[in-house]
Amino acid sequence: MSNRRLSTTSTKFTKLNLFWRSLWAAIFTGLLFPNISSTPTLAQLQQLNEHCQVSQQAAKAKENLRVSAFNGNKDARYKYDELRQKHAQLVQDCRKRNWLQVQAIWLRLYPCDMQPGAIDRIMDKIVNRGYNQVYLEAFYDGRVLLPQDTNPTIWPSVVSTPGTISSSKIGSVDLLAQGIQKGRERGLKVYAWMFTANFGYSYAQHQDRENSIARNGKGQTSLYVVNDGSQVFIDPYNEQAKADYKLMVQEILQRRPDGLLFDYVRYPRQTGQNSIATKVTDLWLYSDATQQALFKRAQNNKGLNFIQRFLNKGYVTTGDIAEVDELYPTEAEPMWQGRNWQGHNNLDRQKSTLPIRLRQKQLQNDLWLLSVAHAMQGIVDFVASVSYPAENLGLSTGAVFFPEANKIIGQGYDSRLQPWDKFPSSMEWHPMSYADCGNTDCIATQVQQVLTQAKPGTQIIPALAGTWGKTISNRPPLEAQMQALRKFAPQIKGVSHFAFSWQFPEQDGDRKFCRR
Repeated sequence: MSNRRLSTTSTKFTKLNLFWRSLWAAIFTGLLFPNISSTPTLAQLQQLNEHCQVSQQAAKAKENLRVSAFNGNKDARYKYDELRQKHAQLVQDCRKRNWLQVQAIWLRLYPCDMQPGAIDRIMDKIVNRGYNQVYLEAFYDGRVLLPQDTNPTIWPSVVSTPGTISSSKIGSVDLLAQGIQKGRERGLKVYAWMFTANFGYSYAQHQDRENSIARNGKGQTSLYVVNDGSQVFIDPYNEQAKADYKLMVQEILQRRPDGLLFDYVRYPRQTGQNSIATKVTDLWLYSDATQQALFKRAQNNKGLNFIQRFLNKGYVTTGDIAEVDELYPTEAEPMWQGRNWQGHNNLDRQKSTLPIRLRQKQLQNDLWLLSVAHAMQGIVDFVASVSYPAENLGLSTGAVFFPEANKIIGQGYDSRLQPWDKFPSSMEWHPMSYADCGNTDCIATQVQQVLTQAKPGTQIIPALAGTWGKTISNRPPLEAQMQALRKFAPQIKGVSHFAFSWQFPEQDGDRKFCRR
């Protein structure tokens, strides 16, 4: 009798258990997929493709859970966190097995991203696409991604309009810290990506910073040579500019990013005939700090005198040579750093035996090369100086550059004078391989150029422009571009994709204007 009762009770318990399981399945299915009748299996939720991307079903499941979680559903919150963490681990494991161990994406946050759950949604999409790093823009267009109330820098905060929260709270919103935190919750490394020599239009509005701004020999600042009228490039030798930038770097480092990326590590890009610097007045050498640093490169009186004449007139003449020889009769040839006349290191003790016209031609050429080298060295020194605080903390740093921006073109140089081949090999190199010839050949050529000039051991992470699955702006799909770079493995172990806004253009518009 007792055994029969136990059997009956067990049967009832089993039916009750099955009932609750069925009820939970129905609830879970409705929660994840309110408009379809089937729910993905655990295997489907954990399935990644060859690019370490989460399936569309799993991405939809996670997004539905996120929405429910932020609407106050505690059960959904638990399931969302569980699935989010699972996807984070799956992507990380997949990246370790993939030939591309780093797949990063460039991201700009907007004030509207302060809405609850907005950054979570962005970071989920990033993980879903197989990324394990994010380059989060922290300083751009003369604005910094720091809270308005505690921003000690000279630049205004990105978050300066209320958006969807009360104006009383906006001053404390720290989108940079939130972005770093939300990324890390999903296993993402988050770098702070910053403009460097381009301080933005807002910097030019401070009259006490006028001497910090670069000028060319025509009396122009970059505001007058860049079409959008918003780019303000600074004198890289100016101590005030360095101090302003380092203060911002220190504030960003307090948010503990995984690294810093320095963009616009160059001079302005110009167009037409001005896109090639062919004479000294084309160079950004006419602000005080740059000139004083150039004068200090002179190693005798003749050298200093000729440098000054070359800057003032743009050339030297045979008459200048005769005049300077008369001024300093005890000195032989003009000397400055790097000058090595006819292979002799003791040039200052040797008188040139060349005819004066050949001396003039040689001096003119040597002064031009000195001027170009001095301009480029300013960029190299500036990025080394401002990256030091991060390196001192053991963080990664990287320089972003155009592979073609250091080219010699005929008798001149690319106006950007971007000396990326002189950047230290201890930094990551991020060549913007954006060639748009309609196929992948020109992109691979750009990357090959960088590999050829890099020192052994330099970590090179090409930046590719485009989107998944389709051609855009005459560039093949991202998967085709990456496949074209596979022949460079293992020298190339990572790439980045510009940009989140290209992959989700409609959402980018919604985020800019707070449309949900």
